[in-house]
Amino acid sequence: MSNTHAPFFPDVDRISYEGPSSDNPLAYQHYAKDQIVLGKRMEDHLRMAVCYWHTYCWDGFDIFGAGTFGRPWHNPQNDRSAADLKMAAAFEFLTKLDLPFYCFHDVDVVEASESPEALSSNLERATENLGAYQEQTGKRLLWGTANLFSHPRYAAGGLTNPDPEVTACAIRQIRDCLNATHRLGGENYVLWGGREGYDTLLNTDLTRELENFGRFLSMVVEHKHKIGFKGKILIEPKPHEPMYHQYDFDTATIYGFLSRFDLLGEVHVNIEPNHSTLSGHSFAHEIATAVSLGMMGSIDINCGNYQNGWDTDQFNLDVRDITLALVELLPSGGLDTGGFNFDAKVRRQSSDLHDLFYGHIGGVDALARALLSAADLIERANLKDNKDKRYAGWEGDLGKTMLSASSSLDSIANQASAQKLDGRHTSGRQEYLENMINRSLV
Repeated sequence: MSNTHAPFFPDVDRISYEGPSSDNPLAYQHYAKDQIVLGKRMEDHLRMAVCYWHTYCWDGFDIFGAGTFGRPWHNPQNDRSAADLKMAAAFEFLTKLDLPFYCFHDVDVVEASESPEALSSNLERATENLGAYQEQTGKRLLWGTANLFSHPRYAAGGLTNPDPEVTACAIRQIRDCLNATHRLGGENYVLWGGREGYDTLLNTDLTRELENFGRFLSMVVEHKHKIGFKGKILIEPKPHEPMYHQYDFDTATIYGFLSRFDLLGEVHVNIEPNHSTLSGHSFAHEIATAVSLGMMGSIDINCGNYQNGWDTDQFNLDVRDITLALVELLPSGGLDTGGFNFDAKVRRQSSDLHDLFYGHIGGVDALARALLSAADLIERANLKDNKDKRYAGWEGDLGKTMLSASSSLDSIANQASAQKLDGRHTSGRQEYLENMINRSLV
């Protein structure tokens, strides 16, 4: 690790809380990290992370045009010096944002690697440098992950590839990155199956691919225990894109998959709002499902654009949407090893270095506002009281009798007949509750 370079952001001081009345674009209006909310510091509730790939690696390239950013740590060769500069910039940026965590793919933190052997060697070196930066800055690793979707060898997937040689390369990457994550004190390890799926069933052996996926995921869990990694193994749900169909479609699909391969309790989910909407769900739905099924792990906080169906990875500034998700998350205890990772990128035309700060500051403040709004709703308990009242019948004699082990279809039907039950409808008060959400927004 070298610190001989000049600062990348010399005109930006550490971002601090200045309150809602501040008009400083390089300050937090709502994120006061030491403020106590529901008995816990705001920073400890949100556990925010900056992602390596969108923030430092992406040069503004899209499928229609070349990169627009020209970051001082980028060079066309993507050589070792560029990797070192990028790492220095990453920790300077993270320190100036005053956020506690970062996340990375293996290929994000290394120079271009011509072979699996070179990638292993380069990752070993990068891990040493990351550890030195962590010790120097006090920043921590929320999670690491292996990129099994960018290299041409993974065009047909990694763990579900039809060629066992390709899958062996994928397994090597996972092992190396999981080992690196463990050495760095990472709190989770993520598997995003970017190409674990298919483009057409005409050339896909669905049974074989799912069985291989389950077998090799079990090996990941076995290796976690072998090396003593205490963090969670996470799968990130996404229904499609880049593949037409991906096997980790949504949280409920992953639950069925984990149940089939006896991995419940060993693997949890890393939920992304943009992926939730692509699967036809809301962000709050996926959180509620994960909490209900005991699968909640971590969150990649972003959003899509309502005008299209792409995974646009925008900074999520929808305070109401995030509040609805937090209302489902916080009563369960919130995030333990997980956090809110800004898997989001500035727009391609936002090419100034300051735009990186503006994007993250907006995302941080949106999370802080949503946390305060959700806490207000939870403390006033109106939502909980309404739910308790709506389902109160199940705590009464009839409800308990119907759910008892001795009940049957006949016994319940006969009871309904004997008591002349007519099951009259009562209001769900949806508009009242929606107004309550809006009135709580900070």
